[in-house]
Amino acid sequence: MYRLLLIATCLLCTILTKAQQLVSPNKQFVMVFSVDEQGKPLYKLQYKGKDVIAPSHMGLDLQPEGKKITFETAGNTGGAAQKEINSLYDGFKVIDSKTASFDKTWKPVYGEVNQIRNHYNELSVTLQQNKTDRKIIIRFRLFDDGLGFRYEFPEQKNLTYFVIKEEKTEFAMTGDNTAFWIPGDFDTEEYTYAKTKLSEIKAKNEKGIDGNASQTPFSLTGVQTPLLLKTKENFYISIHEAALIDYSAMNLNLDDKNFVFQTYLTPDAQGNKGHLQSPCVTPWRTIVVSDKAGDILTSKTILNLNEPTKYASTDWIKPMKYVGVWWEMITGKSTWAYADIDNVQLGVTDYSKLKPNEKHGANNANVKKYIDFAAANGFDGVLVEGWNEGWEDWFGKTKDYVFDFVTPYPDFDVKGLHAYAASKGVKIIMHHETSSSVRNYERHMDTAYKFMVENGYNAVKSGYVGDIIPRGEKHYGQWIVNHYLYAIKQAAKYHIMVDAHESVHMTGLQRTYPNLLAQESAKGTEYEAFGGNSPDHTTIIPFTRLMGGPMDYTPGIFEMDISKINPDNHSHVNSTLARQLALYVTLYSPFMMAADFPEHYEKYKDAFQFIKDVPVDWDDTKVLEAEPGDYITYARKQKGKDAWFVGRTNDEEPRDSNITLDFLTPEKKYIATIYADAKDANYKTNPQAYTIRKIEVSSKSKIKQACAPGGGYAISIVEK
Repeated sequence: MYRLLLIATCLLCTILTKAQQLVSPNKQFVMVFSVDEQGKPLYKLQYKGKDVIAPSHMGLDLQPEGKKITFETAGNTGGAAQKEINSLYDGFKVIDSKTASFDKTWKPVYGEVNQIRNHYNELSVTLQQNKTDRKIIIRFRLFDDGLGFRYEFPEQKNLTYFVIKEEKTEFAMTGDNTAFWIPGDFDTEEYTYAKTKLSEIKAKNEKGIDGNASQTPFSLTGVQTPLLLKTKENFYISIHEAALIDYSAMNLNLDDKNFVFQTYLTPDAQGNKGHLQSPCVTPWRTIVVSDKAGDILTSKTILNLNEPTKYASTDWIKPMKYVGVWWEMITGKSTWAYADIDNVQLGVTDYSKLKPNEKHGANNANVKKYIDFAAANGFDGVLVEGWNEGWEDWFGKTKDYVFDFVTPYPDFDVKGLHAYAASKGVKIIMHHETSSSVRNYERHMDTAYKFMVENGYNAVKSGYVGDIIPRGEKHYGQWIVNHYLYAIKQAAKYHIMVDAHESVHMTGLQRTYPNLLAQESAKGTEYEAFGGNSPDHTTIIPFTRLMGGPMDYTPGIFEMDISKINPDNHSHVNSTLARQLALYVTLYSPFMMAADFPEHYEKYKDAFQFIKDVPVDWDDTKVLEAEPGDYITYARKQKGKDAWFVGRTNDEEPRDSNITLDFLTPEKKYIATIYADAKDANYKTNPQAYTIRKIEVSSKSKIKQACAPGGGYAISIVEK
């Protein structure tokens, strides 16, 4: 009996040490997991029979802090030598392996589609480190469009409290792929995207993507995620993370000789990458792959790897389209500060004794103008920045200034403006600039949210400009990542929706916490007033930044020459007017701004009609054409209606777009209103040249439309 048991045990060990395969439900993907001779976990990923991720090591490195795990080195004639074990990437054996399948459809609170299928096959592998008796579980989920995996740390005596020195997950490329990337950074994603070979990243970083030498804090070959790659076989690969909770955000460092990426986590003020207590899990590492660029854009793998909503009720969460007192400050026409910065003493408390400067934007008369415009044109809200005391100190005297988020300037009547807006069916949107003084914001947070509820605000735009306080912490470290989520969860207690700027990249958390309507986390429209985003920018960020979730890009600029707004600002918006309309379709967000001035929209009322008509919540989404860096054409179906909206964003090259309207209901007739570039339109020389035409269409119709350099088009399609 003992002999039979021994044989069975040996056979089980042999099986578990062999490579294990996981196949996607559609059989297009195969993930292979194994442990090499040094006990290092390895995985690789195949798509349609070809490797897209070559064999890649996995694991973590721990800091030698706290209780040290040691073992005796056998065979040491000088006595038993002690050696610390701080690795969680070698010396492992497989002690258990389980498979499972899951297939369920769920409905998002809002989104690009009205239902999402969550269908995957799963492999969970339990590893034991022989020298330490520590255990980790690596869980893989293989979908029909890619892979997600994470590390799990079960409760155990030899791994209770531990500090991560570095995560060592690899993504080995199969060649010198083309990459769409921004430099690795711990504090900002506000870079222009580069398109280079992997072997060219270092040289490009040394020169500087935006014309300045890179500030990459860890390596000239470091990049941020979401990262898009294109192989010589024309496979598109997106690498990112999902469900970033209680962990540091991931960057990638490239071995540009062997084309292997390795994770590089954001450090805290002491240089540590994460403080964990078992039982716990890491975020998911995600790899989405397709031979069609449009399939990358419609992937729901990142959302599916997040947990269902934590809220019992979500009926208070409503997508919003809004205008606001913002672009005038960004362009320099107006100011956030109430008084002349140079004439204000630090810490002034009685603003009623100060003479307001003539450029303060958040004054009663100006805000009422925006409220009137919103009400007349069907907008849900008005964002107002610069309404609260303290901007003089923050801008003029010290970056350490902290706001209290409840004290308005004398020319901003909180209750009076709320009553005025409410009488017209409009909400005012709160603005909280935290000045990155995170502890101060947390101290004031509940008071600020109560103030919002008392005065009729149901949404807040938060900002984290500047270096994080406490000193040494970074925008994407574990500590501040936890703060961002804390702010969202606290806001939910007051039924407040959040739009966060200067925060960490999105990772699908809007599924779990749907009051997180949008984030910035990339170069948005404000950079059009700081020198101009490149024309191809909006043909790339759907493949990169928006893979994690909605972006508050703030489109809709009709006056491209900023010097006409502010003679001291000679920036130019690198887009045609028709393309600005298209962005309402191509850049998904349930929190969408018409960013320009009311008077500019009044000047082009016929074009502005598209912004009035386009919704911010959808039943279905199709990608009709797509090539990163060149063009994207989306079609989206309005929530609850048989109406479609099409948007095309184009790079600096003139191109023809050719689409078929086979997504329309068969046998029905529709009227398509096409807002397009005029023949002589050009984002540099003639950006406001556009045409509008109406045609009858059906599911059999085809449309060929010329797109100007930096141009595009927008189409509304409604039942006849």
